[in-house]
Amino acid sequence: MEMNSTTNIKIVNMIEPKCPYFNVCGGCATQHLPYKTQLENKVTRLMKEIEYDDIKVFSDNEWNYRNRMDMTFTSEGIGFREKGKWWKTIPVSECAISNQRLNELNKEICDFFGPDFDAFNVKSHEGTYKYAVIRTPQNDSSISIVLNKDSKRLDEAIEKVKEFAKKTTANNVLITYCKAKSSQSIGEDFEVIKGSDMLEETIMGKVFHYSAQGFFQNNSVMAEKMHEYVHNLLKGYRGANGGVNRIDNKPINSPSIEDYAQLLDLYGGVGAFGIINADLFHKVISVESFEGCTTAANANIKRNNLTNVEAICMDAARLKQVKFPQEQYIITDPPRSGMSQETIIEIKKLKPKVLIYISCNVEQLGKDLPKLKDYKIKSAAIFDLFPQTNHMESVIELVTR
Repeated sequence: MEMNSTTNIKIVNMIEPKCPYFNVCGGCATQHLPYKTQLENKVTRLMKEIEYDDIKVFSDNEWNYRNRMDMTFTSEGIGFREKGKWWKTIPVSECAISNQRLNELNKEICDFFGPDFDAFNVKSHEGTYKYAVIRTPQNDSSISIVLNKDSKRLDEAIEKVKEFAKKTTANNVLITYCKAKSSQSIGEDFEVIKGSDMLEETIMGKVFHYSAQGFFQNNSVMAEKMHEYVHNLLKGYRGANGGVNRIDNKPINSPSIEDYAQLLDLYGGVGAFGIINADLFHKVISVESFEGCTTAANANIKRNNLTNVEAICMDAARLKQVKFPQEQYIITDPPRSGMSQETIIEIKKLKPKVLIYISCNVEQLGKDLPKLKDYKIKSAAIFDLFPQTNHMESVIELVTR
């Protein structure tokens, strides 16, 4: 990136996009920019929203990183929505940001089903095959074929998927049923054709099972880097002998989980942040509003042999219903819509010693932080889980003023 000294306008040297579908596919938006420029742009966006300029940047592979793709059936195979044309899909034989295993399963689907099937039409709401949701975390793989529940050819499609399940190398195959006018690619109405509906992932030595119909980070390598970073932040307050407190830079007096400090993990999903940081706290409570995730979280707690972690199914806005000890640490990892006003009010009442805000929506982060006026930013970091796009994860460490 160069700067024009006369106009003070940044001049970006464009590059040739790697993907042949770029600017036609509605997915990646920044392949025409050098990766260094992409990262610089993300830093600039975060700085603008939080008014803090010492931002750490963490990245890894810029290609072949994604372990989940929700692909759409077309009359020519499976692919993605065309840019600016929600009703039109372009077939994609290989995706440049999907990992190798995902592209292998994409090919298996295309080779098996071929062009001779009843692809769903989003305008007429007719047709049977809607989506193929492919997931390929480090330890597992699954394919969910999403069918139009209202199709007259549903029985025929079910038999075809059962035949496919016998031939695919995917560990798990599911059929998910969605109504014609639904745009969802996941749902509670599904059946397992092969294997299980649960997938397995390992992060920092902890094993997690999660639903193929649920959420889990789509970039395994960067997700682990982010978890390690957050763990080290908390270890700075709760670490072993010789550690230095991140608030006042004074030596830590041998803290241990026996001193009753507690971690509250909001929007906890299947329990990842709570479980990974359990060794630093006397008690960990993971709060999640979706019952399926809470069930998986409690199973993961048992799977990792932890006795000081509890997962409860509850909206984060209702924290006042739970009694917490005075020394409180909080991790909050809300959806793109951010935290509700009620949740922010309850956090302020709890007065946590440290609040770590993990955000997938930098603009919403910029709206939420000013509401936490009793806190100041101790550190900020970007984790580029989504190269070639404008999306990123931000980790903001907040301490009391």
